[in-house]
Amino acid sequence: MSGVATHIHVDGGNVTFERVQDCTAIAEHTQALSREGLHGSSEMRHAASFPMVIVEKYLNDKGITFAEFMANRVHVKAMLSDPALSAFRVWGGRV
Repeated sequence: MSGVATHIHVDGGNVTFERVQDCTAIAEHTQALSREGLHGSSEMRHAASFPMVIVEKYLNDKGITFAEFMANRVHVKAMLSDPALSAFRVWGGRV
């Protein structure tokens, strides 16, 4: 993951890790793919390109592991349907 910074926060006995990244370039690239119609074929759509820091935030917000995220399609659908993440959508169709 390019340009990812990790910040460590210590509060008493609690330690948390925060990873941050400027995702502007990824969003711009994704939107360019969308404008150019480069979203795959009818058999395999390129629906979105979510930076891992966005996925990690979703995991933390939902209190789930990456394995749970990958095993249950409801999580991917939730991210794809989130208007706040629309900048990372390539194909705008229904999933």
